[in-house]
Formats: sequence, structure tokens, C-alpha cells
Amino acid sequence: MTTSTARTGPGTTPEIKPYLRLLTATQFAFNTGFYAVLPYLATHLGDGLGMAGWLVGLVLGLRTFSQQGLFVVGGALTDRYGPRPVVLSGCVLRIAGFCWLAQAGTTATVIGAVLLIGFAAALFSPAVESETARAAVAYETVTGTPRAQVLAVFSAAGQAGAFIGPLLGSLLLLLGGGFRAACLAGAVVFVGVLAGHARLMPRRPRRVRTPRADAFLPREVFANRPFLVLCLVYSSYLVSYNQLYLALPAEVERATGSQSALGGLFALSSLLVVFAQLPLTRWSARRTAPRTALVAGLAVVAAGFAAVPLAPDGPAGLLPGATLVVLLTLGQMLLVPAARGLVPDLVDDHRLGLATGALSSVSGLAVLVGSAATGTLLGTPGPVLWAVLAAVPLAGAALALTLSGKRPSPEPVTTVTD
Repeated sequence: MTTSTARTGPGTTPEIKPYLRLLTATQFAFNTGFYAVLPYLATHLGDGLGMAGWLVGLVLGLRTFSQQGLFVVGGALTDRYGPRPVVLSGCVLRIAGFCWLAQAGTTATVIGAVLLIGFAAALFSPAVESETARAAVAYETVTGTPRAQVLAVFSAAGQAGAFIGPLLGSLLLLLGGGFRAACLAGAVVFVGVLAGHARLMPRRPRRVRTPRADAFLPREVFANRPFLVLCLVYSSYLVSYNQLYLALPAEVERATGSQSALGGLFALSSLLVVFAQLPLTRWSARRTAPRTALVAGLAVVAAGFAAVPLAPDGPAGLLPGATLVVLLTLGQMLLVPAARGLVPDLVDDHRLGLATGALSSVSGLAVLVGSAATGTLLGTPGPVLWAVLAAVPLAGAALALTLSGKRPSPEPVTTVTD
């Protein structure tokens, strides 16, 4: 296992901090632009373009596949060419995709636009996430600040963007601009991101390496047992968190007769992350090992599912659903920075982009399978459904216990900015 760090010495911290600010601002801007469009896509396709329900579902599924499923491609390209060209290419494709979607009026053009939008994220997200992890390790080495605390700032910025983006989209819709205006606003956000990164992101590739026979499926990643265990642990979390979009709507409709309260519950989740992520992670990172944070976070997620059939219906019947949202979000805040902070310890530095992408791609595949399985359980009695859902994060917590409880000592091997 190799840990990547920054060079030490005078001037190191000033180099790292602006880079971290750039990456964090990037995550905020990415989510703001993305969520200004995504929440309104299904309605636009169904009501605006008259697509059948199954076709709307297909289009949304293709977007998810072209994004989450191809993260591993973006990560591999980041390792090969460095983050700058990959991020800039992703921004250009996202701008083109949003502009195309604003004009698309047929099934073929809509599918082409959403595939382009998804693939753009598959490029820049692994690049930004792996660079953030690398810079967080460097900052930890230089200042002693736990890397999970740095990664928590990144997560909170993303959630802030996910909260503000839909508000921006709603404002444009209320002003009469329609879905096209939301798409163009998203494109404008990414024009700003592109300009900022063209000016501020390091210009040279991080490494130039001779291609190897195992370049596509390197053993350092895909035969790395601790990393594969982490992928399974993270998958158990993501399958569980995805129930906010599958089991939670069913519960809210059962309790209230409609899904109109979902928006408020999602806003509650985002606001919890924005306001509680940093203090919670600061407390956790200084008092617990990453493995402990993983286990505790998954246990809290499991408690959220177990609480649904036990919690009495509160005002408007939303107390069980609100309990689930709060505990899932608290579990997420504990485990996600810890999980992402472990990746640089489990793989070689020159494979960090690929590993970051693989973590998301493996988890995305697990969500696809897990969602299909959960869908078949939605008609079962409530206690059975929630017990099965609680078992998933508990299994992940048991796997997390097999990971090393200690982090290896950092070894300076590279710089943060080339």
C-alpha cells in the first residue's frame, strides 16, 4: 500500500490550500449546474415531449449508466494523462450536452444528449475526487489535519450545490424560462468551471508511464483484496442510500397518501450535510480510526431502516420517514469521508484515479442489482422489508471489520501540483 503526499518544506501548505479550494469549489459548481436540470428531466420528457413512461425510465437509466458505470474510464484516463485535460474535456462535453438537451426534441437526440451529459461526469468526477483525496493526504502530512476532515468539506460543498441547484432550476421555471432555460443555466455554470480550471489547474500531467500489459486491469487495483473489500463495504452503503429514491417514496406515500413531502425530506438531508458534516467529521476523525467510522456509519444506517416500523407516525405521518432520512444522512456523514480517505492507503499513487473511479463503478453496479431486488420487496409486509434493508449495511459493517484498523505511515512520493 502506498500513500501519496505532497513535498514537504517551506511553502508547501500555501500550494495545497488553494488547490483544495479550487477542487471544493468545483464540486459545488458541478452539483449546482447538474441539479438545476436533473430534477426536472423526467417531467420534461413525459409532459413536454410526450414520451411513454417506460421510455422515460430508459433514458434516465442510460444517463446513470453513462455516468456511474463509466467512472472507471475517467479514473484510468486521469492516471494516464493527469487531471487537467480530463477535467477540461468533461466540462466541454457537459456544456455541449446541456446545450444539445435544451434543443433536443426527438427520442434519438434526447438519448444522445443525456449520454453525453453522463459521460462528461464520468470524466471529470473521478479526476476531481482522486485529486481531492491526494491533496487531502498531502495536507494531512503537512499540517496534521485529518484527511477525512478535508474530504468532509468537499462532501458538504457537493451537498450545498445539490440543494441550491434545484432552487435555481425552480426559479427559472417560475420565471417562465422552462426546461430549456434550466439547461442553458447549467451550461453557463460549466462555462465558468471550464474557465476557472483552464486558468488555475496544473498544466502538466501528473505522471508519464510506459504502458504495461496489465494497464487496463492492473493487479494493484483489481487483485487488491483490501481495496475490493472496501468496494463491497461502500457498495452496501450506496445500495442503502439509494433507498431514499426507492423505499422512502413508498413509505411517504403509505403514510400520507402522496409523495408531495419528499422534497422537504430531501432538503432536510442536504441541509444536515451542509451544516453538520464538518463538525461531525472533525469530531470523528480525531477520535476514531477510519475502520471505526465505517462500521459506526453503517450501523447508524441500519438503525435508520430498523426504526421505520418502530417509529410512531408523527405529524402528517412523516415521523418514520424523517427518522430514516436523518439516520441515513448521519451514517453517510460518518462513513463517506472515511471510505474515500482510505483509498490512497490501499492502492499505489499512480492508480489512484482508476481506484477512485472503480469504487464508484462497482458501487453503481451494486445499486443496479440492489434496486431491482428491493423493487421486488416493496410489496412485502413492512417489517420484512425494513429488516432486509437493515441487513445490507450490517453486512457491510461486518466486512469493514476485516479492514486494517490502522493507517500506514505516510511516505512522501509526489507533489500535489505539478
